[in-house]
Amino acid sequence: MTGSKRDWLMFTGWLLIGACYILGMLSILSIGIFILPITMAGTVVLATRRDTQRGLPGLVSSASLPLFLLTYLNRQGPGTHCTTSANGGSDCIEGLLDPWPLLAGGLLFLVAGVALFHRLRRRPVIGPRRGGSGSPRVAP
Repeated sequence: MTGSKRDWLMFTGWLLIGACYILGMLSILSIGIFILPITMAGTVVLATRRDTQRGLPGLVSSASLPLFLLTYLNRQGPGTHCTTSANGGSDCIEGLLDPWPLLAGGLLFLVAGVALFHRLRRRPVIGPRRGGSGSPRVAP
């Protein structure tokens, strides 16, 4: 597997792990208690892989996923949205949020994470550290 493809897979993995942490924390009183142990195991799996730190900006982008979900759920907003059924009944949803600020916030987090990812990928590796550590240093 090429380094570029591996970096993108690590970015996506961290994005999904971050989204699962957010979902688990927001739903801690219902399904979150079942989601968080699986997410923690996924974190251990990703953290023990080689070169996984290049994908860590995916955690920044993971904050965009709940905002995109809220944008979708409030797509008929702001205010009240009513629908009518074929048998003459109607159903109204009140208190919908304006979806545009939610979409803007989601895009901001997504773009910030991807930009940080690209910036970290372009840093050259300059060789092993002095003092016995065999891991390479990254140029500042």
